[in-house]
Amino acid sequence: MSGVVFHNILNLKEIAEYLRLPETKVERQVIQGRIPGRKIEDEWRFLKSAVDDWLRSHDTRAILLNQAGSLSDDETLDDLRLMIYSERGRPEEECPDAHS
Repeated sequence: MSGVVFHNILNLKEIAEYLRLPETKVERQVIQGRIPGRKIEDEWRFLKSAVDDWLRSHDTRAILLNQAGSLSDDETLDDLRLMIYSERGRPEEECPDAHS
């Protein structure tokens, strides 16, 4: 695969250069979920378009909610949600008197 250039998929060094930030700072922000990226094995990959969307957005939560909205007609969503909460070992909603 050497010699192939993917301008839309960047690694950590390339996205740090694009953002003009140190790699350590970018990686910390990605781990905290503030910058969109994916870790494949032990390598980070970034869609340039996703990072551009993030840069244009003042509210990353709005981007995530918009993306989640695309799942609204997914018939397996309820089962997936139940499985996630089951694996977490807690109910979807906390009982209001549980904190009293």
